[in-house]
Amino acid sequence: MSSAHVLQALCLLMVFSTVSAQHGHMHDTGEEWVNTWRQGFNFQCPHGEVLVAIKSYFSEKEGSDRLWNFECQRTPYDWGEPNECWWDDINRAGLEWSSVCTNNGLVAGVQSKYFEAVLDREWQFYCCRYARRCPYSCWKTSDVPEYYKEEGEMVIPSYGYFIRGAQTTFSGVLRDRQWKYILCRMTDFDCQFENF
Repeated sequence: MSSAHVLQALCLLMVFSTVSAQHGHMHDTGEEWVNTWRQGFNFQCPHGEVLVAIKSYFSEKEGSDRLWNFECQRTPYDWGEPNECWWDDINRAGLEWSSVCTNNGLVAGVQSKYFEAVLDREWQFYCCRYARRCPYSCWKTSDVPEYYKEEGEMVIPSYGYFIRGAQTTFSGVLRDRQWKYILCRMTDFDCQFENF
């Protein structure tokens, strides 16, 4: 076989592998996801950081499941280290869920397990509390994703807002969830009460 034939074969192999990859995986963003289809995951921000962005991609053919990606950011320096961290309430697959970190905590991680029988996941937030800071100016985002089965993305609108929790609805017909994230500012001073 001549070197021209070898070069031509390599070019064809590259073309076919590119076409095959594009056809076999319809959503190739080049992003790293924390989970694979129908698999559980446990994501925690590095110590002293909290979630600031959440992205997901839905696939009906993959068990009506989503791939998930999270980004974290350091909390303000003057807050110091978190006083304590814990896993908060857990939801059950197939049910609506509303969860706000107890004890004025902020969301610093997520764990989830997939249930084939319901084509849904259960969820739990990892929460961290900082120097008895209290939330204020809280609000819920609009639905993420805007419509079921779409790609979902939520990024904190500006520095100084933090995710305290979420409210989610589950469609038994479409086998997907929509999320409303609860965002708050936190006081610059220590406070002695829960304010949510």
